[in-house]
Amino acid sequence: MKVGLIGVGLMGHGIAKNIVTKGWELSFLDQVGNQPTTDLLELGAKPYDKAVDLAAASDVLVLCVTGSPQVEDVLTGSGAVLDGLRPGSIVIDCSTAIPSSTRALAAKVGDKGSDFVDAAMTRTPKEAEEGRLNLLVGGKEESITRIRSLLESFAENIFIAGDVGSGHQLKLIHNIISMGTIALIAEVAACAIQDGMDTTAMVDCLRKGGAGGAALERVAPYILEGNADLLRFTINNAYKDVGYYNTMAEEMDAARLMSKAAYDTLAGQIDQGKGSAFMPELVKLLQSPSQ
Repeated sequence: MKVGLIGVGLMGHGIAKNIVTKGWELSFLDQVGNQPTTDLLELGAKPYDKAVDLAAASDVLVLCVTGSPQVEDVLTGSGAVLDGLRPGSIVIDCSTAIPSSTRALAAKVGDKGSDFVDAAMTRTPKEAEEGRLNLLVGGKEESITRIRSLLESFAENIFIAGDVGSGHQLKLIHNIISMGTIALIAEVAACAIQDGMDTTAMVDCLRKGGAGGAALERVAPYILEGNADLLRFTINNAYKDVGYYNTMAEEMDAARLMSKAAYDTLAGQIDQGKGSAFMPELVKLLQSPSQ
């Protein structure tokens, strides 16, 4: 099975490295925005200048780009991947995307005689390099079965959510809870710090109560010592993901009051030019300017 990959970024590099080191024949799109690929080339990966040519040379094409606009551009816009897809091939979309867009693109891929599987990721670049991502997967059972060993080359846990689009839907559910909880923790921590709260006591209390969990553990090092390294996820990215959730909920006519509050919090920071800050830094950004 020949594997192509588009998007050798912070997450995509780890995916690519694990694919090629675990015995798969890998090619990738050589483009601006990639992480350094010298190690991949030394391991035998082959670069392509055009996405359409990469698609034509691949049995499975993995997309690891930012979101729905980029996936749409790769498949139907400047990348022209649809023009190069082999009948019987599979497109795996590891991005975070709006499910309605995913399903529309999957239909177009199906018209070319190929299949589409959404395999959204959770965890960080560290786990990507270690081959320990979580994948939230949607698609036809037979297609998922065919590519499962490939997915297992870079994932520790695989959650089959349902048909095409379900993986992306589950990712948005995951991220609105994660990013919304982090925004809430940051807001209340900012309030407590402004009032002179002992941050060690506060974090210890939260850890041993109902606020304990992964979100707190990723923000706690920033609260205690100004270290944002455990969540190097920007406000810009969180804003995108929360916005995607709101779009999905609006299309379903579902409640979204809490998610809108998280969205407005992130939008306020972007309006102030703080979008490149990491999410834990909200603890400082939400404090009064006089602090």
